[in-house]
Amino acid sequence: MLRLPKFNLVSPKSIDEVVQALADSKGRGRILAGGTDLLPNLKHEFIEADIVVSLGEVDELRGIEVSADGGLSIGPLTSLADIASNEHVLRIAPALAQAAGTVAGPQHRIMGTIGGNVMLDTRCQWINQSHFWRSSLGFCLKKDGTACHVVEGGSRCVAAASNDTAAALASLGASLDFQNAPTEHGDGKRTLEFEALFKADGAWNKKVTPTELLTRIHIPATPRGHRGGYVKLRLRGSIDFPLLGVASRLDLDEAGKIEHADLVVIALQARPTRVRKAAKLLIGTTPGQANYDTAVAQVMDAAYKQCTPLPNIPGDHEWRQEMVPVYVKRALAAALG
Repeated sequence: MLRLPKFNLVSPKSIDEVVQALADSKGRGRILAGGTDLLPNLKHEFIEADIVVSLGEVDELRGIEVSADGGLSIGPLTSLADIASNEHVLRIAPALAQAAGTVAGPQHRIMGTIGGNVMLDTRCQWINQSHFWRSSLGFCLKKDGTACHVVEGGSRCVAAASNDTAAALASLGASLDFQNAPTEHGDGKRTLEFEALFKADGAWNKKVTPTELLTRIHIPATPRGHRGGYVKLRLRGSIDFPLLGVASRLDLDEAGKIEHADLVVIALQARPTRVRKAAKLLIGTTPGQANYDTAVAQVMDAAYKQCTPLPNIPGDHEWRQEMVPVYVKRALAAALG
């Protein structure tokens, strides 16, 4: 039986108190939102904490609001279950609702939060194991070791980003508010475009420090003709992390032609992967007509060539690549309903 290590638990009641507690921890603090990822990781000992800062009493981090521009403002402590069922999210950002609804199982989605999923640590079949199991291999680049067991001779961790909602948020052009403890140089607040959050290093794939707190998620308004979808490859119909996830975006004009398109893939590498040829190929086509079907076939081929899974998460990586065009097609179909 895996047991939690000892740590001090603090329960601030405001954002300012949270960031001060994180600053006082000198980088040895961890944020507890829903706990569905943090607590297992602490038990497996591939993350450590002297202080765990609970967000449970910080009510200002909850809630979904329609912003003045018609977009969404979402508190990171909002549960994934609420994201999946909220009428405003379903209308403005359907891909996000679909992605949130695929995370783990129903109980996890009630406990788990959108902020926790955005900030989810990377996963790899060589790290998400017990300390005893990992020690028998000499550990790895992500924690305590010097070798990568995925890429022989690799100098950078290739653990995969496995947060379903990240693909949807990237396709929606989201932005994120962060807050750090104030200093003489400023108030510690900053906003990042969603894609600017990530870097290609599985050891820690976020461009934020351990003392920064995600305080708000912003999604810009989508046009009336917006369509979005998310589909997920996994071995079981629930619980599992994605072996592959694909978010799609199609914005249609009044005539039914596509004027904006996007495809973002997750669980291949340490950050979301945009299929950059998708927009060029799909724009100007009309779903249901031959030109759209031709473009979809071309997008499927482009995605297959661009997206190359590594043997970093469970599931044969060659099979996962064969599934890329299949799930790209399904994601586009999901967007069109």
